[in-house]
Amino acid sequence: MAEHGADSEAPQRRVGMNKEQQNGTFADPASLSERKQKDREERLSLVLWKRPRITLQYFFLETLIDLKEWTIKLWQRRGMVLSILLLLACLTLAYYTEGTHQKYVQYLEKKSMWCAYWVGLGILSSVGLGTGLHTFLLYLGPHIASVTLAAYECNSVNFPEPPYPEKIICPDEEGLEAGAISLWTIISKVRLEACMWGAGTAIGELPPYFMARAARMSGAEPDDEDYEEFEEMLEHTQSAQDFASRAKLAVQNMVQKVGFFGILACASIPNPLFDLAGITCGHFLVPFWTFFGATLIGKAIVKMHIQKLFVIITFSKHIVEQMVSLIG
Repeated sequence: MAEHGADSEAPQRRVGMNKEQQNGTFADPASLSERKQKDREERLSLVLWKRPRITLQYFFLETLIDLKEWTIKLWQRRGMVLSILLLLACLTLAYYTEGTHQKYVQYLEKKSMWCAYWVGLGILSSVGLGTGLHTFLLYLGPHIASVTLAAYECNSVNFPEPPYPEKIICPDEEGLEAGAISLWTIISKVRLEACMWGAGTAIGELPPYFMARAARMSGAEPDDEDYEEFEEMLEHTQSAQDFASRAKLAVQNMVQKVGFFGILACASIPNPLFDLAGITCGHFLVPFWTFFGATLIGKAIVKMHIQKLFVIITFSKHIVEQMVSLIG
């Protein structure tokens, strides 16, 4: 019976080995890399101007699958969906109904559009894996500079409410007493715009995180140069010699080992390598709210105040004069 048991176990082992071989466990690494390269080339060839019929077919199939998944998720959360629809209906009714409440409605609409404008500029600044539009230099920086110059010229910050006209006009009433304009007064005046812009930059950092997280959970390799560079860096961790590689490795180690406070530290300073932090968090499956919470606090509060202070000090007349006199 022992011989029969041994004989019966042997075929099972052989069958298991065949299955593992079929699943690719013992496949040749060269053949695996060739298969991955072939799959990647096939994915890259799926474009509308080369293979329109198959591309549109896959597009519609993927759309149907996503719609089905979203419908199931919405049905599972039907209570929350119904509450949101009722809230939107109440807001719509209040918006189109005449009454004394319209001044509050207009105020909220004005503030919402102003905040959405700066959030959108922040998203454009950080989205695209470091290739975004530099909206701080083009929009927010000049805006803070104009408010700073106008505050010292008018000796007041009681300008018209945002959005400002093309030219900031000094208020008719008398301003504050001479020398009363301080850094904190100007910071408070531009805090809303700066924080909304910082929140937009935090939202713009989410695509690298979601891309790396989805790749790790699915086992697929996305066709992205930054993610390929990240994978190569993980493979050659010990052999990094140049400064750029060691800097990227330091960001990765800080985010991976310190966690929330490491992400907060990387997000709180002007850091061109923060895309790598998002990819690292996604690759190592850091919880979403840990990553986004630290990024939001770092970019919308800490980093934003540093940038505001730099611009305000640069365009503050009396501070520049004091620095010149000290240097002299």
